[in-house]
Amino acid sequence: MVKKVYGKLMSMQLKEIESLIKESFPDATVKIEDLAGDGNHYSATVISSKFIGKSKIQQHKMVYDSLKGKMGNELHALALKTKEKNGSTS
Repeated sequence: MVKKVYGKLMSMQLKEIESLIKESFPDATVKIEDLAGDGNHYSATVISSKFIGKSKIQQHKMVYDSLKGKMGNELHALALKTKEKNGSTS
């Protein structure tokens, strides 16, 4: 029973993550994958023109900021890859 309650309280749906990112990056192409099938471990690739001229650290911080404090709470793990729209990857 505790596991079910924990799962409901602590996980985020893939579509919710995508929606939060798209809210901050309307021009972005966003690809989210549930790595473990448990709703807690995701991979995200975000491609946006907003990343042009930004360091990889700045790009990643921008994405984490778009999650509005949910990273480490409802969202347990996110492997992140960012790309400039027509640019390099991280």
